[in-house]
Amino acid sequence: MKIVIFGLTISSSWGNGHATLWRGLCKNLIRAGHSVVFFEKDVPYYADNRDMAELTGGRLVLYRSWQDCMPIAAAELRDADAAVLTSYCPDGHEATALILDRARGLKVFYDLDTPVTLDRLRAGETLSYIGPRGLADFDLVLSFTGGPRLVEEYRNRLGARQIAPLYGHVDPDVHRPVAPEPQYRAALSYLGTYSTDRQATLEELFVGPARARQDLRFLIGGAQYPQDFPWSSNIYFVRHLPPAEHAAFFASSRLTLNVTRRAMAEMGWCPSGRLFEAAACGVPLLSDSWDGIEQFFTPDAEIILAGRAQDALAALTRDDGELARIAARAQQRTLDEHSSQQRAAEMISLLERAVRRALALTTQEA
Repeated sequence: MKIVIFGLTISSSWGNGHATLWRGLCKNLIRAGHSVVFFEKDVPYYADNRDMAELTGGRLVLYRSWQDCMPIAAAELRDADAAVLTSYCPDGHEATALILDRARGLKVFYDLDTPVTLDRLRAGETLSYIGPRGLADFDLVLSFTGGPRLVEEYRNRLGARQIAPLYGHVDPDVHRPVAPEPQYRAALSYLGTYSTDRQATLEELFVGPARARQDLRFLIGGAQYPQDFPWSSNIYFVRHLPPAEHAAFFASSRLTLNVTRRAMAEMGWCPSGRLFEAAACGVPLLSDSWDGIEQFFTPDAEIILAGRAQDALAALTRDDGELARIAARAQQRTLDEHSSQQRAAEMISLLERAVRRALALTTQEA
């Protein structure tokens, strides 16, 4: 297949979770023999923090304005088997119009921010990446989130016709066990961009335990943290880490924390890519809980769940052997079920199914 994607970013992992996911997915689509063209708006904050210059085996088109981009995109769409628009695409309305007008293949919308999208719609906000007709004109809607509410929400609110989950994943070529590094040593680590809707949970499960265990070293890695973040003397900070440094960051931790954004936790069935990345690196997982998490990792056997600071403190007292067993089981499950290769195969299967469905409808109409 030839797949043309209009996305937020693949070239910069700074302050977003899209880039790492797309890198793993596109790499494995290309390895499987598919053709990939990715259109990304060249904005200053990503240009200043760019950690991928080209899409190996595919084509990355960085453009300054939609006017510059449109002729190139229209040409690529002529022979594309699938055109994919993603959430938070800066020119989402314009890309939608072009896809509907020029794409001869499947028209696909991939929401990598499903709970946030639905939360904003409920609040009556206008979305820059979904137009007034919603998703009624797309052949297939893929969602980073699954669960029992998915189809109803997308159908009722956005008019989507066919909906399927395509969850997060990890590229084990990038996230894998490596030797620990002294600068990333920590009893408990947390890797994530600052977000106000994660802050209360982060303070409960990370800051509180750090203050209670001044004898231990705690480490945060990420971008956009404010000056007034409630630091303590044993919390250390590493500014934005590119994916190439993730493995060393995770591998140097005795335990790592995952905190889910409020909208994602409320909807459930939305595993963060960070969970799979950390598990692939062989580090034990500590996470907040949400509906459906047991479908991805078995609590206590593959992941430790925490709702209060006391739960996080108790996890820190578990012996090394127990933590190693939890980490090993989570790593194996991640490699078996949640790799980028697996998701790429799932994506192609969903696209092929949509093609068959479209052909069947055309035959019936004829």
